Order: sequence, then C-alpha cells, then structure tokens
Amino acid sequence: MDHRAAIIQYTARSGVLDLGWGHPLPELLPTEAWSAASRSALREHGWQALTYGAAAGPRPFIEWLAEHLDSYDHADTRPSEVFVTNGASHGLALATQLLTEPGDVVLVDSPTYHLALPTIADRRADIVAVPTDELGVHPGRTAELHERLVRGGRRVRMLYLVPTFGNPTGRSLPHQRRLELVELARRTGITIVEDDTYRELVYDGDAPPSLWSLAERGTVVRLGTVAKSVAPGLRLGWITAEAGFVRRLTGLGYVNSGGGVNHTTALTMAVFGASGAYRGHVASVRRRYAAQRDALLGGLRRAAPDLRFSTPAGGWFLWAELPAPLTAESLAPAAEGYGVAFVEGAHFFVDGADGRSFIRLAFSMLPPDVLATAADRLGQAIGSLRPAGDDI
Repeated sequence: MDHRAAIIQYTARSGVLDLGWGHPLPELLPTEAWSAASRSALREHGWQALTYGAAAGPRPFIEWLAEHLDSYDHADTRPSEVFVTNGASHGLALATQLLTEPGDVVLVDSPTYHLALPTIADRRADIVAVPTDELGVHPGRTAELHERLVRGGRRVRMLYLVPTFGNPTGRSLPHQRRLELVELARRTGITIVEDDTYRELVYDGDAPPSLWSLAERGTVVRLGTVAKSVAPGLRLGWITAEAGFVRRLTGLGYVNSGGGVNHTTALTMAVFGASGAYRGHVASVRRRYAAQRDALLGGLRRAAPDLRFSTPAGGWFLWAELPAPLTAESLAPAAEGYGVAFVEGAHFFVDGADGRSFIRLAFSMLPPDVLATAADRLGQAIGSLRPAGDDI
C-alpha cells in the first residue's frame, strides 16, 4: 500500500506521465526553509501564534503582504484592504457569496479555470461565458452582452477571470483591454473578481499590471495565494478589496466564530517573507519552471509539430490546439495507451462545445527530461490517429 495516497491529492499511475495536474514539482517545495520559518515564528510570537487570530488576518502578515504586492504591482494596497483566506478558491467562494444572490448572472472568461465553475455554481448563479478571441476577453462585445442581459431583466453582478498567465491558456490580457474592462466594470456596476494566482511565476519580462492596480476602488476584488509560489498545502491566500468589502468579510458568522482564517500559517509566512527566504525561493522556482516550460515546448515542437500553441510567459500551463479533425476526446485513450495524459479542453468552457479540439498540458509537476519523454509519447499518440497517407 502506498501510504502517501491517504494524505495527498495526487499519486502517480504506473507507466503514465500525467500532464493533467497543475501541481508543483515536489523537490521545489521548501520543506527545510518553511520548517525554519515556523520555528522562528513560534519563537517570535510564542503562544500568540497558536491561539485565535484577528478577523482579517494577523497584522504582521497583512503588512508584509501589502508592501510585497506593491513592490511589483504598484497598487498602493493598504492593510485595511487585505483579508486572509484559505487559498484563492476560498476567496472566490467568499466573493461570490457577498456579491451575488441565487439566480444572478456571473460572467466568466472562456475558456477559464474549470474548478472555478462549480465554486460559482454553489451560489446557484447563472454562469454565462463572455465573448473572447485569441487575445482573451473582448471588452466591447462583453459590454453588448451585458446590455442584452440587462434588457432581458437579468441582474449581472460579477465577472470572474484569470487575466495574468491564465489557467488554462497561459496567456495574459493585453494592457488596453485591461483598461477597457475596468472602465466597463466602473460604468456598469459589475464587480470584477480577478484571480491573480500566477502573477509571481513570470519567466519572460514582467507580469502586466493587475486589474486591481488599474481600477478605482470598489471595482475589482483580487484573489491571491501562495499555492503556486510556495506550497499548496499551506492553504494560504488573500483577498484585496476596498476596505468596506473587507469589513463585510470580517463580519461573516464563521469568521467571528473562528477568529480569523489560517492564523498560524499566515504568521509563519510573514516570517518567511520578511527574512528574505521567500524572495530567494521565488527566484529559484521561476528558473526551474521556466526550464520545465522550455523542455515541454521543445519536445512538442520536435515530436508533435502539428499542434498549435504559443509560448506562455508565465504560469504552469500550455494550451494546445489539435490538428483537424482530431479531438481531445478521441486522442485521450490513444495517449493513455502511449503512457501520457492531459486535460481535455472542453472542461474549461461553460458548455464544453468550444473546447473539443484543445488540450491543456501542465509543465509544473515533472522535471525537464521527463517532460521531453511525455512530449514524445504525445507525438506518437497523435501520429497513430492520422489517416493512412495523411501528412498533416
């Protein structure tokens, strides 16, 4: 029996190189550095590290985070605008709870992070995909969609998207569209929920400014997390929003009952960050993930030249379009037979119809040599499905 299967979400399948999971490379998880930070936090804060915490989160973490975020995103985030969560998905659930009522319309990017959809659906919202093109959300056509919905008597309260190194596409929304989108939100009263999960995993140039940094307060609620930059098991994230929204979060019943969220981990993260260990760790993982990205890209260019994809400048994912008439559904069993797996693109669309020719490949969890082998196997699987004599 593999005892790890009882405590972690993912265990490897024998003979299959799985590109479907957006998980960190295990050796990049900072076990020793985090252990040292935990000991330091306990020495510094004593019993206060292990008791009930402040409703919005412990002050040392909030102050470090506000300063850290503004060191590269320049949003002038104030401590009163930060609320600590149990990760970005928890933040999405909280934002949806406060922003919507059952039956409201929630707009989403298309394609988008597939596991955000059931989180939003938990609120019994009506999820509607916005118009997009190869650059991402189209603000003008989204405005037209909003007008049609309002004329039809619908209440549109929220737009969810991952605009920076997005899951699943890896792309980032262009700057002009960011400006147009926040202006649309200001004009219509829609609140943008910006999932900023991948901001610090940038490999080429700089990450674009967040929607939060470009918008008037009250227009954007931003979700963040250390799941990708440090470790998902910490379950530590945050919301940045205007101070009144944060006060509403602190007034929620379960927050009052429990005395804040993830108090001890947040205090440890404050020590990890203030010590300089976090900055050094992020620099290291950027280099490693960039090498993994390049290994997968290079392997696919050699082994699967029929795939269409672009180079993601950050994040963990590659979004690839299959050569016609191949579909992800038909490729999946053949790929398994060759010992490689992926996520079918249909999962990332509200109705699934638009994603049949796409696959998402994660390069985060496997080292470069294994990723090159996975690319070879995927190329063989694609080749095995070509009609005889077809030189696609």
